[in-house]
Amino acid sequence: MSSALFTKAMPALFVLLWSTGFIGAKYGLPYAEPFTFLSIRFVLIISLLAALALAARAPWPRQPRQIVHLLVSGTLVHAAYLGGVFAAIHHGLPSGMAALLVGLQPILTALVAGPLFGEEIRVRQWLGLLLGLVGVTLVLAARNGGLSVDGLSWAGIGFALVALLGITAGTLYQKRFGQGMDLRTGSLVQYVGALLVLLPVAMSTETMRVHWSLDFVLALLWLVLVLSLGAITLLMMLIRSGEAARVASLFYLVPPVTAGLAWLLFDETLSPIGLAGMALAALGVALVIRR
Repeated sequence: MSSALFTKAMPALFVLLWSTGFIGAKYGLPYAEPFTFLSIRFVLIISLLAALALAARAPWPRQPRQIVHLLVSGTLVHAAYLGGVFAAIHHGLPSGMAALLVGLQPILTALVAGPLFGEEIRVRQWLGLLLGLVGVTLVLAARNGGLSVDGLSWAGIGFALVALLGITAGTLYQKRFGQGMDLRTGSLVQYVGALLVLLPVAMSTETMRVHWSLDFVLALLWLVLVLSLGAITLLMMLIRSGEAARVASLFYLVPPVTAGLAWLLFDETLSPIGLAGMALAALGVALVIRR
């Protein structure tokens, strides 16, 4: 694939890979507590990135300030966002409700990106952001279980809000301070930052017992190789090359694509309302990213 073609395909590839993360979590979470699960995942990806960086003789960050920036962005994107989502579902928050709360991220990012980076958010883009949110709501409401409030808990809501703030702040922080990082060594330092936060939490609040099974191992490998190595790298490349609001709007496409994958893999139904929501979400993103 040529460089120009890959650049054009990056947004679609990112959405597809990122959407599979919810499928991987669905397979893996029954066998390990959320922070334990993520700590194992981070140890594996740190080891893999270290081997790749050493083999390629990639440049390492040397300035203390740069290392601190990478540790902070990794804590926000990986520890706060992933830990928040996994913990919210673990504490009984329905996945649809968690996805809807985290789905506020593009609007929150747009509100902050303007004053912070001087990005001009046009009326057309605001309309796209609102249409995307409506589309995501319709998709989630039409899925099995919908936006049910059964099992709603303050702990689950709190963790979902942590995830929302983490991915929003992480996207903006990476745009501001992580532009010059090497994707191999920089990502490694980011995962180290996330591990330094989540591992002590797992050790102090969880049993850290893992029920090793084929499903768990496959889910873990998928999340390490496809999500942590593939999707996260694409996200960092998109943040580096695009405006924060445009990149954030891509997250509106994740619930529709996840619903499509669930239809293929788990025989979940796709209702006319859900299909209409997918169309609205796609239209909203198109309005935001069109130059």
